[in-house]
Amino acid sequence: MVLQLFKASKSDAPSTKSSAVGGVVAFQGSGRVAWSGRDSSSLARNGFMGNPVGFRCVKMIAEAAAAVGLVLADEQRRYEAHPMLNLLARPNQGQGRADLLEALYGQLLLSGDGYLEAAGLDEAGLPQELFVLRSDRMRVVPGVDGWPVAYEYAVGAKKHRFDMRGEVQPVLHVKMFHPVDDHYGLSPMEAAIKALDVHNAASAWSKALLDNAARPSGAIVYKGADGMGSMAEDQYERLIAEMESHHQGARNAGRPMLLEGGLDWKPMGFSPSDMEFQKTKESAAREVALAFGVPPMLLGLPGDAAYANYAEANRAFYRQTVLPLVGKVMGALGNWLSDYYGEMMRLNADLDSVPALSVERESQWRRVANADFLSAAEKRAMLGLPAVMDE
Repeated sequence: MVLQLFKASKSDAPSTKSSAVGGVVAFQGSGRVAWSGRDSSSLARNGFMGNPVGFRCVKMIAEAAAAVGLVLADEQRRYEAHPMLNLLARPNQGQGRADLLEALYGQLLLSGDGYLEAAGLDEAGLPQELFVLRSDRMRVVPGVDGWPVAYEYAVGAKKHRFDMRGEVQPVLHVKMFHPVDDHYGLSPMEAAIKALDVHNAASAWSKALLDNAARPSGAIVYKGADGMGSMAEDQYERLIAEMESHHQGARNAGRPMLLEGGLDWKPMGFSPSDMEFQKTKESAAREVALAFGVPPMLLGLPGDAAYANYAEANRAFYRQTVLPLVGKVMGALGNWLSDYYGEMMRLNADLDSVPALSVERESQWRRVANADFLSAAEKRAMLGLPAVMDE
């Protein structure tokens, strides 16, 4: 929970800077009922909080994307100092840039939607704080033309409405592509939900085997001396009690079972080897990694021969997953904040700050520098630098 920690006190400063939904977040309730299991809350619980592969994929992407350096530039120059950079460096009282962006990327990966609030506007109308809003609590209010006219943030019975019809918008909504939804994005977590269910079910099945002496289920068949197939009530109760106390749980694994006259054990079901249990878990884990764009080699999953070594897999991870995500979010964030500052500026990833790309960036710099047929302006454009050096 991010928002409830950062509401400013009136005694701290003459002007109060706080999130507009601070009073809403103060209420803690049980949340809405999840009917389908594919809503944001269920995806977060089952795919992130309850699954190690989903957790690691989201953490790897969010942390790597948040650690990428940023470059602020316009058509003329590259800014080393600017109020927008100061805002991103200290977005609110309790977070730094990496914390804020990690939360934003995490929400985007878990739900397909990321929301950022501009709070504490000063006399010039510039935001003094930025907050990440939970996507499971946000609802889009579309207008007659289909475009959002407001966003409604709800916690229990309390709601706050953000009006989006002004010249500047108080909320930035970044969403992933969804083929059948106009207002909400499709997250990798939802695309991987079947594989996550298989992986979670396999883990639960493994735990159940340990709790039942690491054996598949079976039946105890009773046939009395008189040929009757029913036990007396006291015999049945004693048998159940002995089974629970002496033959269930990890501490009783492998303990032999003593069956008295008339009792016979009939195993039922398949053994773990027959079900290829471990291969099923590994296959499900690879599908989850595939949905998120994380090379299985980086997760320690066996059987991955797509890349020659770890460095190559890490470079592909940044090129195919991290940098496209950073470009999407920073493009939207730069346009949104430019409306507040009244000048068009771009936020781009600083590729030279990514260690995984150092070898290929060095090679590119060398090739461009040795290209005598290119002008200085063309070389700067190829390297992603502004047309004019900032003197």
